[in-house]
Order: sequence, then structure tokens, then C-alpha cells
Amino acid sequence: MDAITRMRCFIQVVDSNGFSAAAREMGRSKALVSKYVGELEDELGVRLLNRTTRQVSLTEVGEAYYKEAAEILQRIDDLQASVQSTHQEVRGRLRVSAPRSMGDDMLNKPMMQFLAQYPDIRLDLRLEDRFVDLVEEGFDLAIRVTQLEDSSLIARKIAPFRTVVCATADVVKTHGAPVVPADLTTRPCIIDTNYRYKQNWAFQSEGERLSVAVNGPLEVNSATAAREAALADLGFLRTPLFFVAKDVRDGDLVVVLEDYEEPQRGIYAVYPHRRHLSAKVRAFVDFLVDWSLKNPGC
Repeated sequence: MDAITRMRCFIQVVDSNGFSAAAREMGRSKALVSKYVGELEDELGVRLLNRTTRQVSLTEVGEAYYKEAAEILQRIDDLQASVQSTHQEVRGRLRVSAPRSMGDDMLNKPMMQFLAQYPDIRLDLRLEDRFVDLVEEGFDLAIRVTQLEDSSLIARKIAPFRTVVCATADVVKTHGAPVVPADLTTRPCIIDTNYRYKQNWAFQSEGERLSVAVNGPLEVNSATAAREAALADLGFLRTPLFFVAKDVRDGDLVVVLEDYEEPQRGIYAVYPHRRHLSAKVRAFVDFLVDWSLKNPGC
């Protein structure tokens, strides 16, 4: 019995929350699955699972092993799938969830190019500013910026995510460039209410998080409208850089407080299954990653 098979049995027991469910999922007997997990623990010389008559739970070392093993199996499966992908057809209905503001600005171009390249795909793109349950609601994947909290989800980074504060040169000249984040409390700010903290803008100084309460002439739940307001000299705007990258490059907007920006996060494609990823999902994620590399800042 090879180590990979034992590892797969262990991962399936954790994902299924029990030996019986894991055995049904793998098409093996419960006794055989239990035997393989036991052999894995014997080989490692540690206990990975706490077992009772009703449930199983991870030990501390088991939790650490689970995370590493899941990543290893994902890489193995990705390698195998990439070899086999040339024999798979990219077709069918693809259900994708993404934030409304991100879809309006960032995803439109690559989505249309993807459909042109794969004419047998029927894309069902749902743009809404809520956290969807991928499995419960039947989505193939979601585009997200937030940190993952569900270990059953797999994420692949599409692009970096940087949040900036910007305004027109006229606004900066009229009200003065803020030197520290607290200066924004006395300056007009445009508030995009799509974002979690709304009037409380987050910054970082010497490794510590700062929160600054801001006010201004406009609160709106649209990144596009907030950008137009900034271009119309209505105030300072805090927004993802990709919304205003062209405006910054063209000199229409000026970025301020760069030394206080939060650490860059990432935009991720998130999907629920570790194994047997469909050709359509793999093709879509690969396409987005490739497109973002060729179009940085868009």
C-alpha cells in the first residue's frame, strides 16, 4: 500500500467527517479505510485523529498534517489533470460568483475573451455583493478577495490586490495632501458603501492597523459611481487600484498616503473540490491567471 493512497484515505475521512462516509465516497469498505489511516499513523508514529463511536476529530498534529497533505495531493492531481486536459472538452454551463463592482470593471474584458476562445461554454455570471455558499448554491467557483476560512475550499491566486487613496490634483491642491491617515477626517471623502468598513478606512503604520472615520459629499454602493465622483473633484476616494489604474497612469488621479497602505492581498479563484476538477473550471481559472499576468493593473 503506497503512502499516497493512505494519505488520500486520511484526507477523505476528514472531509467526510467520518470513516463510514469516507468509505462510501471512495467506494471502499469502512474497515479498509480505517486500516489505511491506521497504517499512516503507524508509519508517522503519531495519532492524527481522535476517534469516538460518534465522530472523529483532528489532533493538533493531525490538523497540521491535513493542511500539508491536502496541498500535496492537490499538486499531484493538478499535474495529472494538466496531462489529461488535452483529452477533455471545455464545454457546458459554468456558474461563477463575483462581487458586483469587480465584475463591472475588472472581469468584463477577460470574461468576453474567454467566451470567444471557448464557444461551447455557457457562462452564468452572478455579480452580487454577498458571500455565497459555493456548494449549497451550486456554483462552480467564486472570485474573492477576502481570506479563506473554510478549509474545504481551494484557492488559486489570480492577481495582487492593492487598495489606494486617490483624488484629482485639484482636490489635493485645494484641500492639501494628507500627510497621515488622520488628516482625512478634515477632508471631503467619497464613500463606497460596498466595502465592509464604509466610513472607517483602514491603514497600517509600523505594522499596526489604523482606522480613520471619514465623511464627505457622497455615499454610494457603486465603485464606478465613486470613481466618477473622484474624477469630478468631489473628494478623496479609497478604492482597489485596478478600478483607477488607468486614471492614475494618465495623471487624472493622484495616489496619496502610499506609506500607510494595508499589505497587498490577492484576488483568488475559489472552488470547492480538491480532486477531479472539471476541464471548464480549470480552463477558466488558467485563463484568468494568464490574462492578469498579461494585463497587470487592469
